[in-house]
Amino acid sequence: MTVREAPDDMGAPVPLRRPLRRVVCLVPSLTEAVAATVPEVLVGATQWCAHPPDLRVERVRGTKNPDVRRIKEMAPDLVIANKEENRELDVRRLREAGVPVWVTVVESVDEALSSLRRLFETALGVPAPGWLEAAADAFGGAPPAPRTRAVVCIWRDPWMAVGRDNFASDVLRHLGVSNAFGDHADRYPRLTLDGIRSAEADLVVLPDEPYPFAAGDGPEEFGPRARLVTGRLLTWYGPSLADAPHRLREELGLTGR
Repeated sequence: MTVREAPDDMGAPVPLRRPLRRVVCLVPSLTEAVAATVPEVLVGATQWCAHPPDLRVERVRGTKNPDVRRIKEMAPDLVIANKEENRELDVRRLREAGVPVWVTVVESVDEALSSLRRLFETALGVPAPGWLEAAADAFGGAPPAPRTRAVVCIWRDPWMAVGRDNFASDVLRHLGVSNAFGDHADRYPRLTLDGIRSAEADLVVLPDEPYPFAAGDGPEEFGPRARLVTGRLLTWYGPSLADAPHRLREELGLTGR
């Protein structure tokens, strides 16, 4: 086995073993990305890694409370993490135990595309997959001028929405939709219902994750402005990126605008 170092998205040097045979992923969207591309190396994932639905790997608890002891026992060649999804404490503990951890940073569509390419070509040592090229084509070109203004809710009781420096906000920007709270001081601000209703938004977007907004849970607060959408299209950076623009336009009712 050979080992070389390369910096992850945080600039931290990561020892990369070749050949790479055992990967644990602590990020649901990246678990799907690895499973769709090099499934033979994936040996562990979190309980929240729901795609692909038939994924059969060992579960190592959640994104915020991974079983660090068990991961160390599994002796993976690489653990994949994300700055927002996972705790710095868990990354540090794994690294101190000699486990290589590749940390990704994704706050925009461009960052997602470049981070995924580096994950495959540099960290995993395989060619960029076809679905990644399709995603780059789907989001190609400059974003159009905003024609629609939206609030994107992610929780209720308390109500929370997407704020600044956020991947979901940038996905919508590529569809010509501006985030009503895109300039908020917080990335996920807590809001009152009156604050959401008075935001002068054309749409109130209600994804089915992380809070499971549904026909009887959420839309009743906002009337005809409410739009239920598939959360994975809005917040996951993986194979779903390839058809996210087309499907989101349909779910948001933007196809005629």
